[in-house]
Order: sequence, then C-alpha cells, then structure tokens
Amino acid sequence: MLFLFLCVLLHCKPSTSNTHYSLPMLSHYFPITDPTLTFLVVLLIILSAPIVMGKLRIPHIIGMVLAGVLVGRYGLNILERDSSFELFGRVGLYYIMFLAALEIDMDGLRKSKARIAVFGLLTFFIPFILTYVTSIGLLGYSHETSFLLGAIMSSNTLIAYPIVGRYGLQRKPSVLYSVGGSMLALLLALICLAALEAALGSGGGVWFWMFFAAKLTAFVAVLLLLLPRLTRWFLRRYSDAVMQFIFVMAMLFMSAALSEAIGLDGIVGAFLAGLILNRFIPHVSPLMNRIEFIGNAIFIPYFLIGVGMLINLRLLFHGGGILWVVLAMVFFGTVGKAAAAYVTSVLFRLPLSSGHMMFGLTSAHAAGAIAIAMVGMQTTSSSGQILVSPDVLNGIIIMILFTCIISTLITEQAAQLIIIRDKEVASENDAAADDERMLIPVKYPEYATELINLALFMRNTKLNRGLVALNVVYDDTNMLKNQEQGQQLLEQVAKQAAAADVRMQTQVRIAANIANGIKHAFQEFRASEIIIGLHGAKGEWKAERGKISGNTIPESEATDATLTTLTSIPSPLSGGSFWGKFHQSLFNGLSRQIIMARLRQPLSTIRRIQVAVPSRAQFEPGFYRWLERLARLASTLECRMQFHGRSDTLAFVNQYLRNRHPHVRAEYLSMPHWNELPRLASSIAEDHLFVVVTARKGTVSYKGAMERLPDELTRHFSGTNLIIIFPDQFGDRMDEMTFAQPQHTEELSAYDLIRKWTQRLRFGSWKS
Repeated sequence: MLFLFLCVLLHCKPSTSNTHYSLPMLSHYFPITDPTLTFLVVLLIILSAPIVMGKLRIPHIIGMVLAGVLVGRYGLNILERDSSFELFGRVGLYYIMFLAALEIDMDGLRKSKARIAVFGLLTFFIPFILTYVTSIGLLGYSHETSFLLGAIMSSNTLIAYPIVGRYGLQRKPSVLYSVGGSMLALLLALICLAALEAALGSGGGVWFWMFFAAKLTAFVAVLLLLLPRLTRWFLRRYSDAVMQFIFVMAMLFMSAALSEAIGLDGIVGAFLAGLILNRFIPHVSPLMNRIEFIGNAIFIPYFLIGVGMLINLRLLFHGGGILWVVLAMVFFGTVGKAAAAYVTSVLFRLPLSSGHMMFGLTSAHAAGAIAIAMVGMQTTSSSGQILVSPDVLNGIIIMILFTCIISTLITEQAAQLIIIRDKEVASENDAAADDERMLIPVKYPEYATELINLALFMRNTKLNRGLVALNVVYDDTNMLKNQEQGQQLLEQVAKQAAAADVRMQTQVRIAANIANGIKHAFQEFRASEIIIGLHGAKGEWKAERGKISGNTIPESEATDATLTTLTSIPSPLSGGSFWGKFHQSLFNGLSRQIIMARLRQPLSTIRRIQVAVPSRAQFEPGFYRWLERLARLASTLECRMQFHGRSDTLAFVNQYLRNRHPHVRAEYLSMPHWNELPRLASSIAEDHLFVVVTARKGTVSYKGAMERLPDELTRHFSGTNLIIIFPDQFGDRMDEMTFAQPQHTEELSAYDLIRKWTQRLRFGSWKS
C-alpha cells in the first residue's frame, strides 16, 4: 500500500481548477509507464515473490508468474507489458534453455547412452501421443494446436532435481536416466516446435522436410566444430572474469541468432550452445556462478513475470472450458510420463522405487512448457488462428502449477524409498577417518567458556587437532569497539584451550549478515562442524538484558547486540521464533553437523545424558559423527547414557558403542514414534543433559512431527540442559541458487500460522 501511494504521488498532476495537486482515482495513474518505476516494481516482485511463495510452500517459479498476473492488464493493471518485457523476456527464455543444458552431468549420461535413449524416447512419445489424441478427440483443437500441446506435455523440467542432491542420489541409475531422458525429450520437443513453426510458414511438403533436415544437420555440425575450438582458445588466452562472462553470452546469442537464421527458434540454439559449452564451464566454477547469478537475478524472473502478464484469469469464470483443458492436460500428460517411467523400470528390471523416481523427476512442466507456449502464441495455424489462445495459455500455466507439486511430492517420497531400499546406512569407517575441525563462534565470556569445554570434551585426543574460535561482529558504527571486545574474548578462550594443551586458531570477522559470516568462515577453515549456543526463554532474556544494561552495553542497544551473538541468550523474536534470527539460516544453509547447546550448569556436574534419536537416523551420512561426539562426551564425564528411539535405529547405536566405546555405560529405551518426545520430560532431572538429534527438511530422517519441536522444547524442557544436533546430511545447500529452488527458506509456512491461529481461537487464548 505504501508503494502504491508513492506511485500515485509521483504521477499526480495539477488539477485544471487550481494550482494545488489533486488525488484522483488510482486507475488514472496506472498502468505505470515510467521506466524507473517499472523497473522498481519488477525488482520488488523479484524480491518478494520467493518470500511469499515460501510461506505458501508453492514452487517459486510459479510465484513469479502469479505476480505477473497480479500486476498485468488482466489483474490490477499496475504495469504495461512494454518493450522491456519483450527484450528481457526473450533473453530470459534463452537463459532457461542455456542453464538447463549447462547443469546436465555429461559424464554420467555417456555411460548409459542406450538406456537413456530408450527412456528418452518413451517419455517423449507416450505423453505426446496421449496429449495429441486427447486434444483432438476431447478438446476439439486443431491438428496444429494438438501437435504443439503434445510437444509441451512430452517435454519436462527437472524442477525436483535439488531434492535428489539433498539425498545424495545423483549417481543412481534412475536419476541418470531421468536427466538424460529429460534432455532428449526436451530436445525432441524443441525440434518438433521448430519444425511446426517452419512448416506453417513454408507450407510443408517432402522437399521442405528434406531441406529442413539438411539445415538442422548443418547447423548442429557448425556449432559442434566452431564453438568448442573458439571457446577453448578464448578461455586459454583471457582469464578476466568479465571478458569470460561476455564471451559466453556472445556464444549463447550467436547460437540463438544462427538458429533463427535457418528457420529454427532461438531456444534450440541456446539449448545446443549449453550442451556444447557444458564441459568448459564446471558447475562449481566462478564463471558458472556468475552466469547463474545474472540469469536468476534479472533475466529469468523478468521472463516469468512477462508470461504472467499475458494470462487472463477472468477466463476461469466464463465457464468450465478452461477447467476441462487443465484437467485433460494434467491427467493425460501425467499418465503418459508415469507410463514411460514404469515401463522403463520393467524393461531394465529396476525396482519399483526407481520407477517412482523417474516418474517424479520427469513429471514437472515449467521452463520448456512456457518456452513452447510463448512461441505458440506468436504462431498462426493454416486457418489463420493463433496456436495458443489465451484460453489454452491459462490452462498451460495452471497445469504447470499442478505438475510441479506432483513432481516434488513423488520425488521426495521416491528418494526416501531408494535410501531405505538400498540400506545405505552411514559407514563406521567415516568415523574412523574423521576430518574433525570444530568451529566455535563465541561472543560473551560466561557462555564461551562452556562451549569451549564442550568442544574439548568432544574432540578426538588421538588426532590432536586444534579448535577454531570465531567472533562475528556487524559492520556498523560500533564495529571497531566490538572488534576490540571480540579480540579480548578470543584471547581468553585461547588461553583456556592452551591450558588443556590444545591449539586454537582465532578470528574476528566482520559481516553484514551473521549467518553468512559463519558459513564463509566454515569454508575458509575447512571445518567439519559447528558448536554454537542456543538462546532461552523470556525470563532469562530479561535477566541477561539487565546484566548487559549494567555493564558494557547500553540497554537501548541490548536487543540488537545480543541477537547478533551465537552464545548469548537472545530475545524471543516477535512471533516467538525458537531459533532466532540467524540460527535457522545457518542450519538451512549448511549440510554439515551443527551442535546447538544451552547449558545451565557446568558440564562436569552432568550425571546422565539422555538422547532422543529419530527413526531412520542411521541412513544419514552423519549418523556416526554425532554418535562418536556424544560417546566421547560421556566417556570424559564418566556418566551414563540413555538412548530413546526405535529398535532398528538403536541396534546400530548399540553395535557401534560396543565396537568402539565398550566402556560407555548405555541403556536403550523404546520410543516408537517422535510424538512421544514430550513424555521424556518427566525422566530428565536438573543434572541431566537432554540431547535431541533432529534433521533438516527434505532428508530421510525428517518427519512432520519435528515441526513442533520448538514448541515442545519450550513447553516441556524449558529448564533443561539441552543440546540440539543437526547431523551431516547430503548436498551442499550453501551454494544452491536456481530459479526453481532459491536458497531462501521459511521456518513456518502460512498454513502453520493459520493452524496456530485457529487453535488459539478454539481454546480461547487468542489475545488481540
């Protein structure tokens, strides 16, 4: 609302009756035509859409499209789809195809060429035929439109591929077949699109198809001969980052221009350019990061917003036709992809879970569908009608939303089934070959001492490796003062470590974002895990705040100062966030082990350690790392341990302790379901340490009941010595950045907030 008011003020003109400014109807000032305001609105959409869609648990690519619907002429009419959307949209379209080709694992594809070809042909032709027949027989579309819809439904976008990375299944045969089959299906769909477009422009015929095949062959041959040699020469000769990026972009648009020059659409050239340049641009290279950054920041969102501005949602209320189109495309397109996946799994004698994985990965339609639909909107059939009418376009967009949701759910379930099927439990050898290097962020002395003690008790004395202490301060007006205080604290903890004959590296780090500062330090020091403090309850915050007010930090600055620390007790944020401002960003941004400690008494006074272990924890790669750390802690403290969990998981714990730490006194108590966690509160005394092993979302040991973990710990374990462990898990989440799976995640969804709100209303505890 504030932004709209600003727009009105900037657009207000003097009235004809006097010299004062008038404030007429808002509609007089929209759509916005000023280039500066247009770009500002687009940037605000790009900024806010991932946040809103994260709350709604909807794929973020759909958020951009829906935002375009909202601000377009068929929505609130805030923006006009001017030439900037045509230009940036076209660039974004090429970028989608180019990035899709760059991110393909070419080495894995070469090893299974025959099987990939079989699955690629099946996942293309089965949905193509089903959609084509359905469009003609049930929807009554022309042959050209039905052919175009068949191309849309036969292609797919690997929207759920980040899920595979989180589970570490990239090298599974079903995943390789899915990636290769998706590439082949998309390439065939683009060729069909280009052939259809050219045929409608030339009239078709045998000679046309022969000439078309010759042009396509010549085009591919020129790219295969020219691009690799030119790229190899340039990258060897010039190492400047900007020049390399501009060169890659030039090759991209040269390929697109050549493609259009011979009668093919530019997206074919962009896709082929990505395939050819794949080997020259490593996935983890700075050049790849720059290419992804520019595309994800500007061009691709601009394209998606422009697509949304073409959609007229009012057509949904003009009858059931559009709903019938959506239902037909979703049903028959999804059935076709499922049939191809399960037929392939039977042919190659793969388990059913592999069929689920192939179906899940290949059932989503996003980038390719939008690209083909955009071309269809500019192409007319032999009868003079547009191939993709507004009615069909709306059906395609809504279909994309449903198929993305289906793909995500099925891929998530299939990944867990494959891990359990293959019984890929963590290896005990990983614990023996420990890469131990503990990073301990510290801020206040009273908490830093206990965190250092915890690290000393958990470290492997045989390896005799040092610790790393980190102090992160904000880049603000108090930076120099906080640096000095941080350096003094680090000198203190270094003396504490030296007294135990342990080396310690220290660093005071300046950062605009605390979580990013810790993550960057984690990489620089090549740390294996992080030990940080966990904040407490409101009463403790008030006590801590009074302590701060009476010492070095003014009370007016206490909230901001304390919330930036890792070992203090921050205030519960508005909304009652359990994790605080940066803790959640930390464990969502790193896949390595993170230990959060809230210690209310010295570790040396702990008499028993009670551990809550989730089911399937043995399938996580970090299973033995946290178990080794706890076993060392119990051995040092000479206290008993009690493990609560399912029998199959506890069997792995028992076996490891008997083999590696037979002197540790351990008991094993059954806890069949994670919902039984609150009942453990009655058995935990003041001198006990309660350890909760949890999991990140999208991992095999994660379960819905963990959503309630913050509430349960606050309600039942508020006065307990507490450690929360996030184990090592697959995937490098820190550098994830794609238009389909942004790095930002939300702690609570909008549905969680609605559920809590209704519960408060039901029990009469709602406070206005």
